[in-house]
Amino acid sequence: MKTKEDYLSGQVLLIDKPLTWTSFQAVNKLRWEIRHAFDIKKIKVGHAGTLDPLATGLLVICTGKMTKQINIFQGQEKEYTGTFVLGGTTPSFDLETEVNETFPTDHITEELIQNAIPQFIGQIDQFPPVFSAIKKDGKRLYEFARAGEEVEIKSRQVEITEFEITQINTSTALSTSGLELHFRVVCSKGTYIRSLANDFGKALNSGAHLSSLRRTRIGDFKVDDALTPEDFIANLPSKD
Repeated sequence: MKTKEDYLSGQVLLIDKPLTWTSFQAVNKLRWEIRHAFDIKKIKVGHAGTLDPLATGLLVICTGKMTKQINIFQGQEKEYTGTFVLGGTTPSFDLETEVNETFPTDHITEELIQNAIPQFIGQIDQFPPVFSAIKKDGKRLYEFARAGEEVEIKSRQVEITEFEITQINTSTALSTSGLELHFRVVCSKGTYIRSLANDFGKALNSGAHLSSLRRTRIGDFKVDDALTPEDFIANLPSKD
């Protein structure tokens, strides 16, 4: 079991972030629990790369002096798995907002899907979602979006080293076309998988949005080695 001195001198904690939690909430929860367990008045705790509330998976959290390494960890490549739903777009490119436009999918074949993949591998220009935390004129983009204000967004160059569709599902339970694509992607810092979903739908002459997302790796850190917040807290010394 790690000691008070371990956390103060610096630890890298691998946490499996639950659905609906923000990365900020995860950091705050662990900071409070560590302080409470060891009677620490103040300790630095931060994360190396935000995950959206609707995403799950690996969150690298650093304590103490290891927070100085956060920028290094943030810059490492990341791996994600998840699902796209074809036939409908949303303003946020994911399930945060409702489907606002529907598109045909009858023309979409496995061959068309596979042929569209190569254009998304390598260095590509990508427009971040308007529902994102990127700042413009001192405000987060999602603040403009939620206020219904138009804002110009510039594209960014990102790199996708691996992108594959791992499974194609059809289901009448899905709200739009019933066509769901499971994927795996390895990419650089700053890549928006929501934007990839939206762009991939366009490449298929249709529309798409992200319906689930899980971060499985950051550099050499893997989600398979991560603990849920509950399991991490259970391993701390009890104050009772």
